[in-house]
Amino acid sequence: MRLQRLAVLSGASLLAMSLAAPALAADAPSATAGQDNEVEAVVVTGSPFAVSLDSVTTSVAVVSRDDLDIAPPVGLGDLLSGQPGLRSTFFGPGASRPVIRGLSGPRVLVLQNGVGLVDASSLSPDHAVASDPGEASRIEVLRGPSTLAYGGAGIGGVVNIIDDRIPTRIPDGGVSGRLSVSGSSVDSGQSLSFGLQAASGPVVFAIDGVSRRSDDYDVPGTPVSSRLAAAEGLTPDPARVVRNTDTRLDAYGVGVSFVTDGGFIGLSVKQTDTLYGVPYLQVLAPIDPNAEGPVAIDLHQTRFDFRAEVPFDDGPISKVRASLGYADYEHAEVSRTDGAIGTRFLSHGLESRVELVQRETDILKGAVGFQALNRHFDSLGDEASVPKTDIQEYGVFTLQRIDFGTWGLDGGLRVDHREMNAFLAGRPTGAAAASYGIDWTTAGNSPSFTDVSGSIGVFTKPTDSQFYALTVARSARAPTEAELYSDGPHPGTGAYEIGQPDLKSEAVVSVEATGRWTFDRVRGEAHLWWAGYDGYIEQAPTGDVEADLPVYRYFATGAQFYGFEAEGSYDLWTSGERTLSVDLGADFVHGKLDTGVPARIPPWSATGKLIWESPMYDARVEVHYASEQTRVAANELPTDAYTMVNFYGAVKPFRDPNLRLFIEGRNLTDVVAREHVSFLKDIAPLPGRSVRAGLALRF
Repeated sequence: MRLQRLAVLSGASLLAMSLAAPALAADAPSATAGQDNEVEAVVVTGSPFAVSLDSVTTSVAVVSRDDLDIAPPVGLGDLLSGQPGLRSTFFGPGASRPVIRGLSGPRVLVLQNGVGLVDASSLSPDHAVASDPGEASRIEVLRGPSTLAYGGAGIGGVVNIIDDRIPTRIPDGGVSGRLSVSGSSVDSGQSLSFGLQAASGPVVFAIDGVSRRSDDYDVPGTPVSSRLAAAEGLTPDPARVVRNTDTRLDAYGVGVSFVTDGGFIGLSVKQTDTLYGVPYLQVLAPIDPNAEGPVAIDLHQTRFDFRAEVPFDDGPISKVRASLGYADYEHAEVSRTDGAIGTRFLSHGLESRVELVQRETDILKGAVGFQALNRHFDSLGDEASVPKTDIQEYGVFTLQRIDFGTWGLDGGLRVDHREMNAFLAGRPTGAAAASYGIDWTTAGNSPSFTDVSGSIGVFTKPTDSQFYALTVARSARAPTEAELYSDGPHPGTGAYEIGQPDLKSEAVVSVEATGRWTFDRVRGEAHLWWAGYDGYIEQAPTGDVEADLPVYRYFATGAQFYGFEAEGSYDLWTSGERTLSVDLGADFVHGKLDTGVPARIPPWSATGKLIWESPMYDARVEVHYASEQTRVAANELPTDAYTMVNFYGAVKPFRDPNLRLFIEGRNLTDVVAREHVSFLKDIAPLPGRSVRAGLALRF
């Protein structure tokens, strides 16, 4: 259903999230709560074999369950936003997806336990991710060449939401669990997240759930920006609340697993139901008499998962891992005025992944993997701009790592094949599409793409406290059904979109330099990267208007992106278990197309934190600065810089780290903040001053 018309729409993201501790490491999944400080931090997503986080050749960030217990109850993109190189597609509190190094949508692959979500979140920024961070035991974010294991859909980055719904170990004492509850002032929010595992011999049962409620959120000024009001001659509504941003989410799952020494096999099922409002243009005048009223998105998904890990005592293969996920997804865009259902999106499919992990030698680690996807997508209604499409994908890959101690090599190779069958028979061609010579009744409806990706990296460890790496990669991404076949209004972007049915695969060559330093009181990490695209798929305004919306058309062009991420910490004072430290982080992205400036490139940002940790109390003060962004694409407005101050404090009664009573203050100076990476930055600023209090318990 169509939002009130905006001639200019561009980006914003939610409040930059600062977690209780820097999300730079997490424990191996097999670690118990009591062993957290004794297990080497390893990366699960980047490779099928264990690689310590301080030896990964490219950029990886990990958010642990310990951080998630006290993190704000928000969507995936909003949770990760504020870490170096990460932003959010913030489309109100109900829908957010990660933006990684300035890239989003189909270039950022979101996974659940290593396989796809089979939802519609990559098609539009107003579509929520069908998995909530509150379900996760950890979240891993891969940037750059480390995404090769997951194919072209992760050309910009990969986010893997890892949960414990299928248990992989027997809990100590036979039972383990968690509980997190909190309430917030800015939106009258309430949230609950829980998980429980119980064992009977080698059989482990699990149940988990997330429930959150929030109302429309408050802002320091009028939601409509002065720039948009001046450009469009609008009179903003003076109310300091972003209306129609209430959210209701419930997600519950159960699982069972048979656990053996070094292996497991299990099944799970999860139901996700969410209803959330979509922000709209809040103005007193002029009012478009043809504009539809506020809309909500009513989303439902049922998901089944199978996972297994089988060890082998002898032979060249040490273990085999298998994952399989089936999901049935639907969401409807519902009028809040009369309850009428507009466009419906349907997606169901099965994705599977098998990894054969080689037996390690003194210097070599490696694995071979296979992946397959069978998905059916359909959209129904007056604003269904993408036709019904069947999609099949197949991939095979290998990753190898040679480590001589002081230096080594890291490499991989992957081949992907994608086939599509779009149902174009009888599909009408819009007037704007016809003006470009498109006729859907004669367009090719069964394209196929075969893409080869590869990477090679060299690393050196001159001392135990230093690590340096240089990685070169080539990746390719097949176009999506929306990029090929769109023809219709797209309310989420405020545009009438037209696809390009003869698009080829998008290819990128990237280079990344990595450095890590770990000394007694100083820890640091930095990444300098460059990516050059051939056939970068972008949208640009044509200057035409169709269905009262500006027409945007997909096309292929050359592109270059470059930037850096840096973060570090310094222990100012330490005495026993008490530590006062400072954390600093910064990032920068620059993008350039052969045709001009790409849309919604985030401005540079920097964050500083002063952190106190002790057996009884934890506290943190954070200052986050986001620069102005004046280098903008056509039909895109600039954004102002802002500085946001946040606070977090926790009490651990009886010096028990498994019980925390916490309070958090966000945007304490109540600044108006509009970030640049969401289509709604000029009608939905970030939330105003808020206080959130809660409890986190582990047992």
